[in-house]
Amino acid sequence: MIRGRFAVAALALLVATTANAADDKLPHFASLRVDPVNLRTGPGTRYPVEWVYQKKGLPVEVTATFDVWRRVRDADGTTGWVQERMLTQRRTVLVTGAVRTLLSAPETGAKVVARAEPGVIAGLLECKGGWCRVETQNIKGWLPRADLWGVYPDEAVAE
Repeated sequence: MIRGRFAVAALALLVATTANAADDKLPHFASLRVDPVNLRTGPGTRYPVEWVYQKKGLPVEVTATFDVWRRVRDADGTTGWVQERMLTQRRTVLVTGAVRTLLSAPETGAKVVARAEPGVIAGLLECKGGWCRVETQNIKGWLPRADLWGVYPDEAVAE
């Protein structure tokens, strides 16, 4: 009987672990699934709400997990806890710095496709070397990786 309970418990643990495979590698980037999203001071509803995000798709860095809670950090460095169901693994990035020029190819002399204001959220499609291809408002283009928050300097991102 004990052996049977152990097998059931091990199977339940395996299912719970594989369900959150993206959380196995910490830190990693995710984005907000909905808005609004409450950012709490700790992993549970008993902890006070410190901030309320109003931007669906905002990229966040997941730095820790506890049960169904994820500790996240935003581009401004604000950290707190959100429920796992408020996040999606769909990758987005935030344009940083000044107005940035989206290019048709991952090279400095490529044709200009559009310009993006700082704070624009774009879908992350792929990265090659120091460049990432993004999409915002149905416009696709390449930006230097250094002009984006939401992707690591050496991270491989494939379409």
